[in-house]
Amino acid sequence: MPTKTLRITTADGRADAFVAFPEHGERHPGVLMYPDGFGIRPVLREMARELAGHGYCVLVPNLFYRHGPAPVIDLPEHIGEEVRPALMARLMPLIEAHTADRALSDADAYLAFLTARPEVAAGPVAVTGYCIGGLLAVRTASAHPGRVSAVAAFHAPVGAAGPDALAGLTAQVHFGHAESDLTPEALGELNQALDVAGVSHTSEIYPGTLHGFTMADTDAFDPAGLRRHWDRLLPLLDRALAGN
Repeated sequence: MPTKTLRITTADGRADAFVAFPEHGERHPGVLMYPDGFGIRPVLREMARELAGHGYCVLVPNLFYRHGPAPVIDLPEHIGEEVRPALMARLMPLIEAHTADRALSDADAYLAFLTARPEVAAGPVAVTGYCIGGLLAVRTASAHPGRVSAVAAFHAPVGAAGPDALAGLTAQVHFGHAESDLTPEALGELNQALDVAGVSHTSEIYPGTLHGFTMADTDAFDPAGLRRHWDRLLPLLDRALAGN
């Protein structure tokens, strides 16, 4: 699977990013994949390669490039619960500094870079994300209704995007929630807001899952949850990007 580490010029500097392409050389639909707060690391590279193997050009940016190249903080091979509090204490200032304005400015640069790649087919792209990356995916899709035709978010605080962002969505949507993150009542309220906004969506709690269930390098990892994620994500991309 061809991969590259590239730099993207943004309004505030240069963001490092990981890119994975299908093996065969023709142009393929583009997918912007936002990582979780722990950023670009082996598990994210593997997920990008997996998605590229299904026929997509996948761009994974370093969300916190303003603070240095990925990994911005040192990470163990396995992010267990015993180290998570200390890691989150170091990450939270970076997350808090990544304002909505910064995120949207970066999204402009990421989408322009992705769609200009010679490997990427003309037409709309998809955006997917994990944890905080899922929130960024929603905001990106809402801000670029003509350019993003599918958005997926997993164990993500998508409600924090606000009703205006949800109402601005024209992309097809899938939200996969961790059971530990969302009550059935909160899910019902979120889905009602999507219905009122006229958003084509599926939004569900993945049974028995904890926050971070897609990430194989954490204690929250759930193999069944990860399979369900692929079972929902791949048909969504196929429907939304089939014409590219």
